[in-house]
Amino acid sequence: MAPPATQFELSQPPNDAISSLAFAPDSPSRLLASSWDKNIYLYDILQGSDENSHGTLLQTYENRAPILDVCFGKDGNEAFSAGMDWEVRRIDLETGEQTSVSKHTAPVRRVVYSREHTLLISASWDSTLHVHDPTNASLTPLIVSLPGKPHAMAASPSKVIVAMTSRLVHIYDLSTLASALSSQSGEAPQPWQQRESSLKFLTRAVAAMPSDAGYATSSIEGRVAVEWFDASAESQARKYAFKCHRTAQPATDGSSSSSTIDVVYPVNALAFHPVHGSTFASGGGDATVALWDAEAKRRMKVYQKFADSVAALAFSADGRYLAVGVCPGFETGMEDYSGEGRTKIFVRELGENEALPKAKGK
Repeated sequence: MAPPATQFELSQPPNDAISSLAFAPDSPSRLLASSWDKNIYLYDILQGSDENSHGTLLQTYENRAPILDVCFGKDGNEAFSAGMDWEVRRIDLETGEQTSVSKHTAPVRRVVYSREHTLLISASWDSTLHVHDPTNASLTPLIVSLPGKPHAMAASPSKVIVAMTSRLVHIYDLSTLASALSSQSGEAPQPWQQRESSLKFLTRAVAAMPSDAGYATSSIEGRVAVEWFDASAESQARKYAFKCHRTAQPATDGSSSSSTIDVVYPVNALAFHPVHGSTFASGGGDATVALWDAEAKRRMKVYQKFADSVAALAFSADGRYLAVGVCPGFETGMEDYSGEGRTKIFVRELGENEALPKAKGK
């Protein structure tokens, strides 16, 4: 019999809201967390200082402004951050040295690194993408103009998906971006595909399938959409959207004692399982995390409710661990926001078949 799944809380969490979580590509225990408290936190989730604490905070990396996103680079000792100070920084996690990679003209919302193409891509509220090769500082970054302000971005093995305001979604081919960068012509390539989001409201998160087949997006209006890259009519007919992260509450308008209303929460985070590529997790303002089977169009599991909104999710590279960033959201109309004392990072060690799509199970 497989051992039961376990969940634990990391000691020494950030002091303010969590903006993103990322596991190292070469280690299932190294986890980065970026925060609005202007710091990036590096943890070893399996190291504990004593039997009463879980995980060890290895290092913090201070910035001069809140960090909106963080990702690992080529290995577990390199990271890149996106800041409210308009800068993209490279961080040597061993020495703590930080170097500026790019300067936008507005806050940088997202940053992704493609190990397949050795490309770093940043998306800023100045409505541009900056494309870099971190291994070749002599190359001038490629600047791609966007028709809207980007709010979410994710990379698959061959594509990068950028979700913007006005329901705009641009998909770029990473090989084409790499070629344009190396040519140094300064001419940005056109998107591989341009789409309108299947969701009617602002996109909050996007995650790419590790199989390179497609992606999922989520919105502020409690919905998730799943789409495929293949532009054929057959493949496009497979795309779908569904409601989630909603709770039924008794109506307060006095209409009837048995009537209820649907309270809708934003879906803040999405993450595909790296091994069982059809499985993805969603986290929302309703303080819950759910597992879904994208192919079968079914919910696999809903985890026990957390104390506050789920802000970020990340699977370890081996798929064994799911990190969950929890902090107060703005769902309750909090005016004087403070995440201090309520910001937490939980790590769930998944059971052997917990993320396995049912069709593939025995």
